[in-house]
Amino acid sequence: MDDDQRRFLDDLLSTATPSGFETAGQRVWLDYVDEFADETRVDAYGNAVAVHEGDPDAPSVAVTGHCDEIGLMVRDITDDGFLKLSSIGGSDRTVTRGQNVHVHTDDGVVDGVIGQVAIHLRDATTDEYADINEQYVDVGAEDGDEARELVDVGDPITFDTEVRDLRGDRVAARGMDNRVGIWTAAEAFRRAAESDPAATVYAVSTVQEEVGLKGAKMVGFDLEPDVAVAVDVTHATDHPEGPGDKGSGIELGEGAVVSRGSANHPELVALARDAAADDDADVQLQATGSFTGTDADAFYTTRGGIPSLNVAIPNRYMHTPVEVVDLADLESAAALLAGVAARSAEAAPFGVDI
Repeated sequence: MDDDQRRFLDDLLSTATPSGFETAGQRVWLDYVDEFADETRVDAYGNAVAVHEGDPDAPSVAVTGHCDEIGLMVRDITDDGFLKLSSIGGSDRTVTRGQNVHVHTDDGVVDGVIGQVAIHLRDATTDEYADINEQYVDVGAEDGDEARELVDVGDPITFDTEVRDLRGDRVAARGMDNRVGIWTAAEAFRRAAESDPAATVYAVSTVQEEVGLKGAKMVGFDLEPDVAVAVDVTHATDHPEGPGDKGSGIELGEGAVVSRGSANHPELVALARDAAADDDADVQLQATGSFTGTDADAFYTTRGGIPSLNVAIPNRYMHTPVEVVDLADLESAAALLAGVAARSAEAAPFGVDI
């Protein structure tokens, strides 16, 4: 990963994009892909699309990721000046307490902390994790009037974290899910555009995946590509607390993950595995017998059914402020998807023999 690509990733990771409030992150993404695109556009809810025009008779391939992250929201403001909370997406109540946060208001960021009663004052015999709607943010306000001058009900909240380099190529940050996916979509698009494939290639950064795959439903209907590949994260269970009964064998640094089953069209699975073999690239396989939990689930049931594939980046500690990925896996996924785009015209049409 060169300096420009790493700067792009860091910019994505340091820009708050909770579901429904993705505009700033989409601007970062569009500024990057615009250099390689024949056209860029944005729809009414902020789904962003970059286009490389190919042969009109060749298939179209959409390489997609979702830009939104989980977060919190101001549910109410008490007369004492504290902010009550609700969740945006699948926020984890076990990691929210004792965290520094940013409240994103129309006038800028307001700093706060999520309160946690000191261990000295808690009853250890009944210690348990409070639901998020029972937690609160302290912004230091004297009373409710001062707090209401600072924030409004409905303002989104994210953890105040930094991007941290660990050993080797490993990086920790909040919201790897799924800014690494839109980084990969952009980088695959750049590589594909440089090779000038016959296919028309779309890079897509969708909104509101974490609250029900909403953006993918919109953009899948609008673009109606011949192929849709959803790049997202998947659980790397190669750590001491990885649950044995839910372990997948997915490891950091071992390459992109190709999913099989449910949404994943068998011809696309074969195309991805062949592309990896041709390029002597490592891929990992993942079983998704019922659903992928990604935008692929929306794409493959859109219109008459869009042949779809989920390609994933291994991720430790998903939906926490310290998600960990290996940058080599991002590079692997980008190269794989550029290869899929380059080979798609030869592999089309995508159907099943019965």
